[in-house]
Amino acid sequence: MSAPLKKWHEVPIAGIPFLPSTEYKTGTWRSFRPVLDESKCRRCLLCWVYCPETAIRVEWDGDRVKRVYIDYDYCKGCGICSRECPAKAIEMRPEV
Repeated sequence: MSAPLKKWHEVPIAGIPFLPSTEYKTGTWRSFRPVLDESKCRRCLLCWVYCPETAIRVEWDGDRVKRVYIDYDYCKGCGICSRECPAKAIEMRPEV
């Protein structure tokens, strides 16, 4: 059983005030898909920070980032990850 939802004033500062959209698969909404070039990725995690849908996933190896990838089941193709990537490792391509 999950914890009861908190009211807005009960959420700690910088807390998540909503349920992430990963509760529902929404990946079929997009018309563009982000494609990550892992050879360019610096693992700075700015894409992860800015993704509004928590579709950027991170695999950890202890305290180091092992791998960054995109979970297309939840990505809506907004392109924020691509715009925020300083290494230009994420390219937006038309959905096929």
